Amino acid sequence: METASETKLLGTAPIGRLVMKYAVPSVISLLVNALYNIVDQIFIGQGVGYLGNAATNVIFPLTVIVIAFSLLVGDGAAAYLSLKLGEGRKDQAQRGVGNAVTLLVIFGAAFLLLGIFFLEPLAHLFGATENSLPYALDYGRIIILGFPFVVIGTGLNSCIRAEGSPKVAMISMIAGAVVNTILDPVFIFACGWGVEGAALATILGQVLTFLISALYLRKPKVLQVSRRDMKLSFRTAKTVMGYGVSSFITQIAITVSILVSNNMIVQYGAASVYGPDIPLAAFGIVMKVYQILLAFMIGFGIGAQPIVGFNYGARNFLRVKKAYLLAVLCATAVAAVGFVMFQFFPQGIINLFGSEDALYNEFAQKSFRIFLMLCILAGFQTVTGIFFQSIGKPVKAAVVTLSRQILVLVPATLILPIFIGLDGVLWAGPVADAISFLIALVLALLELKHLTSQHAREQEAALCAEQGQAF
Repeated sequence: METASETKLLGTAPIGRLVMKYAVPSVISLLVNALYNIVDQIFIGQGVGYLGNAATNVIFPLTVIVIAFSLLVGDGAAAYLSLKLGEGRKDQAQRGVGNAVTLLVIFGAAFLLLGIFFLEPLAHLFGATENSLPYALDYGRIIILGFPFVVIGTGLNSCIRAEGSPKVAMISMIAGAVVNTILDPVFIFACGWGVEGAALATILGQVLTFLISALYLRKPKVLQVSRRDMKLSFRTAKTVMGYGVSSFITQIAITVSILVSNNMIVQYGAASVYGPDIPLAAFGIVMKVYQILLAFMIGFGIGAQPIVGFNYGARNFLRVKKAYLLAVLCATAVAAVGFVMFQFFPQGIINLFGSEDALYNEFAQKSFRIFLMLCILAGFQTVTGIFFQSIGKPVKAAVVTLSRQILVLVPATLILPIFIGLDGVLWAGPVADAISFLIALVLALLELKHLTSQHAREQEAALCAEQGQAF
């Protein structure tokens, strides 16, 4: 079991080593989560074709909504846990995690019922065409059965990382992804089950992730969550979800932007040489691949979260700044690699998802190059949103997060196609990246200035205390 002195390493160990300790497992966990969808897309593209990929693009927003509520609770509990441990309030930290477990169970059951009764209207809402709807329903009817396991498993993963066991969180995610990757070709090709086989492989992997995460709660490192801690407290639950609102908004904003983009793509694609189905499938590939890049960027932000939260609670503001800036640097470096791949080697990525005709490849290449033109700026904006969440400032976190996906991207997606047609959906991406980066930059600079002044006051107070003791 981890001792109090080991927990306090968050306040004393080298920043670089700590960020890597938490970031690498976080990145791998998130990357594996993103790969669930990517692996499905690759095998469906090879075995079913682009209509199958269009169908998964239709169901994808529903999955993102489910994960949004999971992260609302899970990431909120992780931030709450880090702050309370930094303040030395272990009992409150345990109560926060216990309330989170109860909330995750409730949300998991609710989404299962939602999917059972409203799958078809939701598929229409998320842009299903006449050709892709049957595939979307076949895929979705099975995927929804895994919603309770997704909600609980993903939420517990966040708590496990913050509690000091990022490797356990990583292993649970990797185990599920390996099962999914092995079973996908078996179910799709050997059994001939098509999109339904891909969905079944996915939920079996999610069940394994859930089981590993749930079993960990029996012997955690720091916290001993009791049944009393799991009794819902309105005040505790509200605070926990308040801390997780940035992650929640990030996911919901992605859902809204995909919903708007899908419908605009179908509308304007129908009037183009590509038709509605090619753009729907190709743009879905772009969004899924971008989720891999986001996994790295979010992972570095989450990796810094326990360090930032603990030291902010302990009023060690210099370490807060160092952890944040290092996470920004790492996320931006990864974003730069993504930029090079998307601009110069898009066809290599496209080929992974099946061999299609020249018209499909043309639009897919254009989608990567235009929509992700300024993705190099996204690392800063992503980490900054998580940073504000980590220090208990959900309003600023929400502003930073909303600025790209909702405040800029959605209006741009609705307005630009009026003037330049289908390409307007793609140009909305760089417009949103540029404006959201500027908003995040202003808020981050103001917060860093505040942290510097706070650090100076702490140093001055400590100096005065030493001089007082000398006399």
